[in-house]
Order: sequence, then C-alpha cells, then structure tokens
Amino acid sequence: MAIRRLAEEGRLSGAVVHGGLVWLAGQVADDPGLDAEGQTTDILTQIDALLAEAGTSKRGLLSVTVVLADIADAPAMNRAWDRWLDPGAKPARMTIQAPLVDPAWKVEITGVAALEAPAA
Repeated sequence: MAIRRLAEEGRLSGAVVHGGLVWLAGQVADDPGLDAEGQTTDILTQIDALLAEAGTSKRGLLSVTVVLADIADAPAMNRAWDRWLDPGAKPARMTIQAPLVDPAWKVEITGVAALEAPAA
C-alpha cells in the first residue's frame, strides 16, 4: 500500500495516510496568542482541513489525544471541543497535562482517523 504524506514541513508531516488510516501529527494553533479555547478552535479547524485532504472527516476519527500545558484549561478546551464535536461520531479521547515545546502553546491535539469508504 502507498503511503501519502500531507502538509510536509522540515521535520514532520501534518498527517500520514496508510492502511486505511490517517495519522495526525500533533497540531498546535497558528496563533499562539489566543487563549486555550481559541487555540483549540484553531487546531480543530486545521484538523478538519487535514482530514478533508486525506479523504475523510471528523466523523472518521477513532482516537484523539489532547495535551494541555495546564490542565486548568480543560473547561475552555472542552467548550471549543463540544461546539466542534459531531455527537453521532464521538472518538475515543484522552486529555493529559504535559509541557509543550513552545511555552505560548496551551493545547496540542493528535489523533487517528479511518478513511471513509468510497461511495458505492
């Protein structure tokens, strides 16, 4: 099977498609000056775009990991998440606190999604 790499940068790809799955790199906000809710909204918009480019959508998400620099930002992150989430296709999700590479980042999100089956 072919491997497709999307949104390639110097050290990584934004997503890798292989074996019917889309593996997302950790996504961070384009504008690190936003609060946690704003950063989460920004990241989820990026995830939507990567998944669309890969040939799927948030409905295909299987698993998501949310990393917060400060776990106290969980309610703010959850507000953005709840607005974005498709209630009929909730992925498995884990949220943890850990230091992020850039101190301005409050949120980083990664996940794995299934490719959507072609229409019959």
